[in-house]
Amino acid sequence: MVLRASGDELLVPGYAEDGGEEAEVAGVYLIDPDGRPRRIGMAAGNEFSDHRFEKHNYLNLAGSKLRTCALGPELVVDPDFDSVPGRVSIERGERTLWERDIATGEREMCHSIANIEHHHFKFEAHRRPGDVHVHYYGAHSLSFADDVKLEDGDVMTIQFAGFGRPLRNVVRIAAPVGAPITVSAIE
Repeated sequence: MVLRASGDELLVPGYAEDGGEEAEVAGVYLIDPDGRPRRIGMAAGNEFSDHRFEKHNYLNLAGSKLRTCALGPELVVDPDFDSVPGRVSIERGERTLWERDIATGEREMCHSIANIEHHHFKFEAHRRPGDVHVHYYGAHSLSFADDVKLEDGDVMTIQFAGFGRPLRNVVRIAAPVGAPITVSAIE
């Protein structure tokens, strides 16, 4: 994934079938010099994904996320993450196209933060000193579920109580990819 800030554009690549918001809170981690993960805070996040591609087959989940995503604009060092209300909206031009109240936090999730962190950081490759990890904790509601198809110029806004200013990103749609990518052997 390519991480973008609030105010940046999120790109639907030319090979994608779709682009859609995933309003989440994300944990930000730094691996210390001794290889120990340290949670430095949490922020509003948008794990912008290709839900149409993912819907064809659940095995497409990883591939649906190989694109830009967003984080911010504020990092909260030690937030209350028991139950966090929020709101997500899609604006097209001067009107609100879609909006939902959302919720996240440990009471809203299937797993505890400790369990998620254990299963992510149990792999040695995820504990290399100096590395930074961003872990999106899961989405509550998607405009895709209501048959909304985002268009170039739509604005996605995500806000959670206790997480400061809203995360806002504009959707940009790249021109379709023409011919398939070809690979050749080294000569």
